[in-house]
This record gives sequence, structure tokens and C-alpha cells, in this order.
Amino acid sequence: MGERHIAIHPAAPPKPPWGAACNGCGLCCLAEPCPIGRLISLRRRGACRALVWEDGPHGNGQYRCGVLAGRRDRLPRWLRPLGGWLQRRAGRWIAAGAGCDCDMELAD
Repeated sequence: MGERHIAIHPAAPPKPPWGAACNGCGLCCLAEPCPIGRLISLRRRGACRALVWEDGPHGNGQYRCGVLAGRRDRLPRWLRPLGGWLQRRAGRWIAAGAGCDCDMELAD
């Protein structure tokens, strides 16, 4: 596929190995939206518009899915009335808890 440049928050944790637990590095959602992200972002490539950066209390921030977190402000206006319904289904749709499935690697 070639080299791609993706803007990642400087405090983001390093990408975990394939299959390891998600640590909020955000690489997968910054590279391309998942199926629900495609609906929200209206695109198939590039960063998902539902992705949010959350600063932690000790400076250890993480990326989070705005749909899974219930952030209706991340949804297009026409989808906001369905925010609760989408949130209840988002975990399954993004395979939350299934482990890292991003096969991209970061260059040094």
C-alpha cells in the first residue's frame, strides 16, 4: 500500500502488538473508519470523525471511540437522535475487547 502519514497525538501510547488488548493508541481509527465510523464520517479513508482524544488525570491520554463513549456531539446532526441506540451497539460493531486488529506499523 505504500507509506502514509497519519497525525497522532504526541502523548498517545505506542501501538500494541496484534491481538493484544487495546490501549487507546488510536492508529486504527486514525488510518480509516470502521463500519460505524464510515457512516458517521461519510468516508472510507482517513481519520474517523467520531474519534476523540481524552487526557488522563495523570497526563496519560488515550483515543476513544466517541460513539462508544456516548459523545453525541461527534455524530452528524441527523444521527444524534439515534445516539443511544448506536452507543449500545458500538462495542460489538467495533469489536471492543477483541484485541488489536490493526496491521499497520509505525515508522520511527
